[in-house]
Amino acid sequence: MAELRTERDGAVATVVFSNPPRMNAMTMDMWLALPPAIAALDADPAVRVIVLKGDGEKAFISGADISQFEKLRGTVEAQKEYNRAVEEAYLAPMRARKPVVASIRGICMGGGLGLAAACDLRICADDAVFRMPAARLGLGYSPAGVRRFMNVIGAANTCDIFFTARKFDAREALRMGFVSKVVPAAQLQAATAELCAMIAENAPLTVAAAKFAVQQALKDPDERDMATAQRLVEECFASEDHKEGRRAFMEKRKPVFRGR
Repeated sequence: MAELRTERDGAVATVVFSNPPRMNAMTMDMWLALPPAIAALDADPAVRVIVLKGDGEKAFISGADISQFEKLRGTVEAQKEYNRAVEEAYLAPMRARKPVVASIRGICMGGGLGLAAACDLRICADDAVFRMPAARLGLGYSPAGVRRFMNVIGAANTCDIFFTARKFDAREALRMGFVSKVVPAAQLQAATAELCAMIAENAPLTVAAAKFAVQQALKDPDERDMATAQRLVEECFASEDHKEGRRAFMEKRKPVFRGR
């Protein structure tokens, strides 16, 4: 059965995309389930980092479940409804205050590539294979979605992957800047855990303020909420965590941050 699963390991929560017979292709129900799943983890004070990953070793997400296309995307109105669900899923990692990390192994194509682009950080195994096949399916890709790719890999690389619809490997994804790190497949889980542990031990308010500022910088000037961005910075300086950070530095010990 296609589903989303949530797993927890201390301060790190993982959302697992599970549809192994279809290489973790996203069904409509999976798209709809993602925003509330991320929102619930974002609201949990025990969670510091959210990871997105695919079930098994063969795929992150192979794209949308094509078997549903005729039923759910066969008319203009149905297509609009489907697109709204997918866009809300893409926005979920961006709306979260906490960092969202895509841990990518195997196939990452179409909707999977779009979802990974919406995450804050991406790490992949050396067996990862990427593709944006919209031009092979005759699909129109939203301007907002194209812009997300441009924000991550620039205009020329975005044109390349959309115009050619070609496959590219982990090494090229690293060259483009789509992923920040490539590791041997057997080490992906450990490398993801190490990255998340580094983030989780830092001051949550500082991390949240930085993420919000990045998100605002990526918007058009008239859409930016710089007042909130500045308020989040001021809350960092007024926080107990800031005091703890200063004390820990003076006492030459590791700080213990509590997000307040």
